[in-house]
Amino acid sequence: MQWEIVIGLEVHTQLSTNTKIFSGASTTYGAEPNTQADAVSIALPGVLPVLNKGAVERAIKFGLAVGAHIAPRSVFARKNYFYPDLPKGYQISQFDLPVVGMGKLKVLVPASNTMPAREIFVDITRAHLEEDAGKSVHGVKYLVTEDGDRITTEDGHCLITEDSYPRENVSGIDLNRAGTPLLEIVSEPCMHSAAEAVAYAKTLHTLVRWIGISDGNMQEGSFRCDVNVSVRKPGEALGTRREIKNLNSFKYMQQAIDYEVQWQIDTIENGGKIHQATILFNPETGETRAMRSKEDAHDYRYFPDPDLLPLDISPAMIDAVRATMPELPQERQLRYIGMLGLSAAYEAGLLTSSREMADFFDACVAAVGVNNAKLCANWLIGEVSAQLNRDGLEMAQCPVSTQQMSGMLMRIADNTISNAGAKEVFRTLWSEGGDADVIIEEKGLKQVSDSGAIEALVDEIIAANVDKVTEYRSGKDKLFGFFVGLAMKASKGRANPAQLNEVLLKKLAG
Repeated sequence: MQWEIVIGLEVHTQLSTNTKIFSGASTTYGAEPNTQADAVSIALPGVLPVLNKGAVERAIKFGLAVGAHIAPRSVFARKNYFYPDLPKGYQISQFDLPVVGMGKLKVLVPASNTMPAREIFVDITRAHLEEDAGKSVHGVKYLVTEDGDRITTEDGHCLITEDSYPRENVSGIDLNRAGTPLLEIVSEPCMHSAAEAVAYAKTLHTLVRWIGISDGNMQEGSFRCDVNVSVRKPGEALGTRREIKNLNSFKYMQQAIDYEVQWQIDTIENGGKIHQATILFNPETGETRAMRSKEDAHDYRYFPDPDLLPLDISPAMIDAVRATMPELPQERQLRYIGMLGLSAAYEAGLLTSSREMADFFDACVAAVGVNNAKLCANWLIGEVSAQLNRDGLEMAQCPVSTQQMSGMLMRIADNTISNAGAKEVFRTLWSEGGDADVIIEEKGLKQVSDSGAIEALVDEIIAANVDKVTEYRSGKDKLFGFFVGLAMKASKGRANPAQLNEVLLKKLAG
């Protein structure tokens, strides 16, 4: 039986403001619990919210980036529900009139074993501003104290073993996050596989970081995805959806969707019925499980917040935000392809995987020249990216500066050093720093480009390997690599490869 998968995403993006969306409390991550929960965050009686202009500007910036309509007037509403980490008993959000309307995002879905790489367009229904909730913290409290190597009960008497520690399960509420500004980005249910959903989420993640509205740190909860999944037979109405909550890993998103899709298909084919629900994914078991029945909009009893005026956005404000917009990833990809001759899916795509990577590349090309753009691209995609991955670093943390990298690339371009020599220079720059020219001199890495010296070296190798020369001339062309290897070894890797190959071919021809 054939089934069609239907997926829509709701992405909660914490905005990069220094203060909360309706108060002046700090949004810094990692502070001691409840030290950033001010009177507005904990909903003390009589407090009034005041909208953060920076949050509005970031919402506008996102709308411009996806070609969306920016509402000249939007309204904040109270979304009523009760949860321990929601001190007011409602969340200030937007419902009928969001700040950002319909938009569109182009997404490149990578090739798989069954599908080639392809472009899709994901329709964005809306993006609205809201406040984040607090956080419930669950754990275990040990009812013992540690005194050196002695573990005792609180009265200081009974010695116990680690396995028998008296303990109790505890839960606490940290309201530091309450009131942090969120932009909730809602897509249409227009994706049809886990691969498409993950590619969209990754593209969105790159975009919000690129335009500077969020740090996108998934481990800290700055970028969290709720995935709505349903299945249907082709041509039928949409099936009943189940919402997988709070996925903060692309790997887990892939696993959760794959499991949920198969679960829904198996349930229907076995005569069961899908019930709308909010579900959680357990990474340890790879399974989803129902958390609660899924609410509809009317269950939240939305109504306009009486403490907040409608948000009016003037054309002048939109123009001011537009003036701060950087060149977008897809615009830069087109420039790389059209002006620099890079390949679309591979080189241009990888170089725009982050704004830091693209800016680093642009700086290198500016220094080394557009004729060497491929050289710059190959090194950034190859050696630099590999070393970043090995060290677990982001591009922004790269220990080699654009000036240092450009200095090395110029010496490759002018044939001062070979590719092998360049790798040694790069390793030194990465681990010790310094200047490429100084490293080349100190390590004696300059290529031998003197034709006379190369010819003398080749003559010696041919004279010492007469039998191999005879075999080569009798038709064993693969022996050419043997002679190249001997020559490079004899020159300690310093012979200019192009010149060496030319001389070898001439000499071996007899």
